This record gives sequence, structure tokens and C-alpha cells, in this order.
Amino acid sequence: MLKCRTVWKKLAPLARSSSTVCRQNVRRAGLNSGRIPTCVPAAHMSTGPAGGGRENQLYVLLVAATCVGGGVYAYLTVKGDSQRYQDRIDEIASRSTKQATEQSAALIQLEPPAVEATETEAVPEPEPQAAPSPEEPSPPAPDAEVLAPVETTELPPGDSSPASLKLPSHTPYLLIGGGTASFAAARSIRARDPGAKVLIVTDESVPPYMRPPLSKELWFSDDPSVTETLRFKQWNGKERSIYFQPPSFYINAEELDGAENGGVAILSGRKVVHMDVRGNKIQLDDDTEISYDKCLIATGGAPRNLQVIERAGEEVMKKTTLFRKVEDFKSLDKVSRNVKSITIIGGGFLGSELACALGRRSTECDLEVIQMFPEKGNMGKVLPEYLSNWTTEKVKREGVKVIPEALVKSVVCKDDKLEIQLKDGRLVKTDHIVAAVGLEPNVDLAKSAGLEVDSDFGGFRVNAELQARSNIWVAGDAACFYDIRLGRRRVEHHDHAVVSGRLAGENMTGANKPYWHQSMFWSDLGPDVGYEAIGIVDSSLPTVGVFAKATAKDTPRAATEKSGTGIRSESETEDTATSAVASSTSAPAMVQQKDEYGKGVVFYLRDKVVVGIILWNVFNRMPIARKIIKDGEEHADLNEVAKLFNIHDD
Repeated sequence: MLKCRTVWKKLAPLARSSSTVCRQNVRRAGLNSGRIPTCVPAAHMSTGPAGGGRENQLYVLLVAATCVGGGVYAYLTVKGDSQRYQDRIDEIASRSTKQATEQSAALIQLEPPAVEATETEAVPEPEPQAAPSPEEPSPPAPDAEVLAPVETTELPPGDSSPASLKLPSHTPYLLIGGGTASFAAARSIRARDPGAKVLIVTDESVPPYMRPPLSKELWFSDDPSVTETLRFKQWNGKERSIYFQPPSFYINAEELDGAENGGVAILSGRKVVHMDVRGNKIQLDDDTEISYDKCLIATGGAPRNLQVIERAGEEVMKKTTLFRKVEDFKSLDKVSRNVKSITIIGGGFLGSELACALGRRSTECDLEVIQMFPEKGNMGKVLPEYLSNWTTEKVKREGVKVIPEALVKSVVCKDDKLEIQLKDGRLVKTDHIVAAVGLEPNVDLAKSAGLEVDSDFGGFRVNAELQARSNIWVAGDAACFYDIRLGRRRVEHHDHAVVSGRLAGENMTGANKPYWHQSMFWSDLGPDVGYEAIGIVDSSLPTVGVFAKATAKDTPRAATEKSGTGIRSESETEDTATSAVASSTSAPAMVQQKDEYGKGVVFYLRDKVVVGIILWNVFNRMPIARKIIKDGEEHADLNEVAKLFNIHDD
């Protein structure tokens, strides 16, 4: 712009003089028009006596020169702007490195002697993973710097970081836990408050990810590097990552304060050990304190272990896997390729899924897979007995040796083998144990925070808006909430984590919405058999099952191909529930097929009211089941209700 003004100041007098000459010529031509014939050719005017013709030529030359000069200037200006734009982009990209170098130099200058010598040595020492602190406070004390290690969202994080970079001392939104509920809350907060600054504190070393594939699709991958990529093929063949977002989606925790448009930062490898509710602040395991305006507790849970294994000693514990996290999947995958025998203790969802997955692998290598549980059949606490027995036979066909009604008495390690002694006298020898015996909600913060823990179901007790105290919400596995239809509950499934986390995030931004969602869960015994469930599914309740013959489209693989996602809660829509049309095909008698449970619906009753539903190889019908439970009505003929799911249509 400065160059443009300078050029114009130089050219303006010439332009004004040329325009004056033009006006004089026009005036002179008008005065002489009475004496000069109109037929005089234009060529005679340009070759006449000195004066008017030369002035016209000068005017034309000035105008031409101005146009050429303007064009050249415009070209040079555009070219210069492009170069300045590129320089600006390069400057932004290198800003982190420059600021880190300057800050390191500034810290070195604070040290008493030898400023010149140490300043030159500060440049080649930057940490490649380091991110600059957005704050510009006065230099902290040396021991305060040590208490502010830097975490990065790159994989794998967890290494110690330069002490020169500080964590934010305050964050508007603090999320404790790095699981599904926490990520859903972060997205919800950012959706309602686009400039929000959200800090996630997690003791895991990786960004938030989906847990269901750890016991399902990842085991069926053909990629030998699946433990590194953590990408899997869904039953429909489409590939996706277990991570909700890549590391580039998040910003470094040290940059959160200076982020103009806000963002989501992850402080990984850190654990919250104390919570001051009155002071609205937390303390990390390295004594760092962070204050907050709103806080979400989404700490999830830890896998339970058998007491006989915990008492057996270190040797037995080294050969035991408690399956929950990404590291557990990687560890068990490695173990399954290097041992001859694996025993899974537990007959629930996780135990049965892992048994089928490892059983399928046993056909490819010399691996013995054993599953034992105290119930009479697989998922005996959930499925009615006839369906549990059918499932057990299905697991056996996958290459698994099933031992029902097995109570573990002791476990010892002899000759590098584990010996599992059962209470009925049976002895099982194996190389490795996988304990899949349930989940214990993580309520470690309850004592310091003064939060109430439910004595029956465990977890933090919350109100209808998932709020435990003022400015504190709880979501996911750790939340014990009140269900207006089914009473107080605590749910440990993916769909509940997503929806409760989303709602908690909305309420943290002032939505004040109650949690009335009936969450669902699903389990797949490979690509051919699976089920979806909702409500209270307890085999001790009275059940009514309506079944029909299955077709090729009644499998998890077909359901995934139709919906486009293996995370089946993602394909749900509430609108479907209001448009259900009952099938006109007559229903067969209830549970009349002998060991032929291709597809069907199982209703769980309490006081003659449906409180739970399992859709066996029936997919994308969950909104209908949700509406039935929400209505809370008695049904004289459940065969008619089963028609809503169209299980009799081919």
C-alpha cells in the first residue's frame, strides 16, 4: 500500500496536466468550429501546425505509460502478496520451534554465570515433542518447573517433557478420564460452545478410543501389524481405526490457554489423586494443581480379578491378563502367538467374545483355548437357559473347550505351567489365564471429593441431569443414575457411555436436560451370531421368547453391511420407533423350535411388564424395543408384540 501511494503521488500531476491539455484542445476545437469546415479530415488535424497535434500525442503517451505502469505494479503487488502469504504460513508453522528456543534462552539467562556460553548451547537442545507454553508468567521457582511435565497426544506419549513448559493452571472444562464418555462430552461441549477450552486428564497413554473392537473385530483382522495400526475391518469389510479422532485433532495441553478458538487438549499418563470440590480444583499424581469451572468425572472402571489369583503370588499374576485396555489387547495377542494353552475364566459377554475370537485363531495355529465359568452355560446370567445352552454349543464349534459349573479353588505355578484346581476336584493345566469376571467402577475420588457412592450398584450417585454436586457431573460406567422406568441403575456399555457423556457435556454448558435414554448393548460371537439388548436382561426374571428361521441377512455381517458401521449404536434413530409396522405373517408358538434359534426376540418381564428385550440376530430394530420399555404397558400376547420386529418376514 505504501508503494502504491508513492507511485500515485508521482503520476497524479502528469495525469492532471494531460487532462488539462485535453480540455484546452476540446475548447479550442469548439471555438474554431465556425471557421473550419466540417469536412476537414482528421488526418489534417494531426499534421497541422505545432500545438494541438503534439499535445494530443503527449496525452496518449502519458495515458499509455500510466496503464503500463499500473499493470506492472498490479503484477508485482500480487506476486509480493503471494510471497508474503507463504512467508506468513511458514512463520506460523515454525512458531512453536522459535518460541521454544526463545523460552529456553530466557530460562538460561536466569542462571547466574556464563550467560554467553550457555546461550549458544541452548539452541541444539530442543525436545522434538515439546510444545510452547502460551502463558507469559514470571519465571517460576526451579522445583515448580519440575512439577509441570509436558504431555503430548502423539502416539505413544508418556515420556517426560522439558520443565520449561507449563501446564495450564486453570481450565473452563475439565474432564477426568480419557474414555468414550469423556470424548462424547468434549464434542458436545464444543458443539454448544465453539470457543470452549476442554482439558482431558487420563492415565492412559493414547487418545480416546472405542473399546468394543478390542474383543471383537480386531481379533479377526488379516493384518499382521494390527497391534500397531489398531485398524480393523468391520464385518462388512470396511476399515476403520479404533480411535475416535487422530492425534492431530487435539492440541497440546500447554497450548490450551493461548488457543484463540479453544480446543480439546489431552494430558495423558497422568492421574487425578485428589479433588477439592469447594475450591474447584484437582491435584495430579505429580502434585500439579489445576482449577476448573465445570468438571466431568468419567473414570470408568477397572477389571476385577479372582481373589485366589491375587493371593497366588507374583508368578501367577505375570501369567494372568485382566482385559480392558489397548495394552491388554496387544499383550494377549502376543501371548496367544507364543503359548500352547490359554484359559479364559468367565462366561459373560467379554469372556465369550474372547473365547470365540481365540478359538477361531486356534484353528490357524497349535493353540488350546479353554473357557470355564460357574454357570451352566455361556452368558448364563443374561440368557434364558435354553438359549445359553445353544450359545455354549456355538462356542464349542469355534474350537473352544468349555468347562461349565467350574468354581476355582486355587491356582499355582509349577514347571512354568499354571495349575487351576477346581472345587469339584478337577485340575486344569494351562500356560496363561485371562480373567474376565466383571468390572469394578473407579470411585477413588469419592472420598476426597465427598461424593456419594451407591452401596448396591457402585458408582457415583447422580441426579436426573447426571450431576453429583454443583459444577460436577458423572458419565459412563462410573455413574449410578435413576431410571424413571427401571429404577436406579449403573450401566457398563458403549452406547450408555456415548449418550451419557453427550448429555453431561450439554448440561455442563447449561442445557439442564434429564437423562431418560434407554441405552443398548450388543455382543457378537463372530460374524455370524450376535444380539442386541436393552433394559434389564437378567436370566432370573421370567422370559418369553419368540423365534423364527434365520436367513443369510440375519447375521452381524449383514447388519453391518446394511448400516455401514460395526458400532451398531451409531446406526440407531429414534424416529424408527414411531414408524414400526407389525408383520402380517402369523407367528409360530413360543420357543417351539428344538435347538433352532435362528433369530428372535426374548422379552424379560417384571410384574407382567416388559423391562428388558434381547434381539437375537435381529438388527436395527432397537428403537422399537426402546419404545416398548418406555411405554411400560402389560401385554396379553407377546406374539403380537414380536410382530413389530418383523422377525417372520423373509
